[in-house]
Amino acid sequence: MNKTKPPISLTPAAHQRTLDGGLVAIQDLVRSCMQCGTCTASCPNAFAMDLAPRQVWRLLLYGLTQEVLQSRTFWLCSACYTCTLRCPRGLPLTAAMAALKRLAAAEGDAVNRKKALFYQEFMRNVEQNGRIQEMGFMCSYFLAMHNPMLPLEYTPLGLKLLGKGKLHLGGGAQRGRLGPLFAKVRSMEERP
Repeated sequence: MNKTKPPISLTPAAHQRTLDGGLVAIQDLVRSCMQCGTCTASCPNAFAMDLAPRQVWRLLLYGLTQEVLQSRTFWLCSACYTCTLRCPRGLPLTAAMAALKRLAAAEGDAVNRKKALFYQEFMRNVEQNGRIQEMGFMCSYFLAMHNPMLPLEYTPLGLKLLGKGKLHLGGGAQRGRLGPLFAKVRSMEERP
């Protein structure tokens, strides 16, 4: 008996109910930011971000949401919690970045929806296999993108990675082991 699981969403049910207030909720998370820059200095991905985390918080507090949602900063957050741990005010900055991802996925333009789809397929693959299986992940991502030409763009890179033994072709003892963990998270997210 094969039960289909609900898709992994960047917009949990509790957050879907508050999308209109999503920006306000994010602003509340960072309202007491004193612009010290510790979050930016601590971030291992800050070098690749177009806006520094400190700039994101300031723009949000000024209500310049579109500038923030058009940036790639929050998508590059790896949720390492370094900013949250080092913040002198103890602000939940990693949670704010995650909330920005959810807001962009729900209300964003096509580019943000495409990035959200990448994360959803990534998490679906991890849940199914217990770790990332690159080949299966990329196949499901390409299918979800509904663009038959997209895989051709990545063929040279894929062949290069395959030649170096960097792509796993499937299998493994971890398959399905994370299912209960993902189910528990889903049940916790559905509670108000």
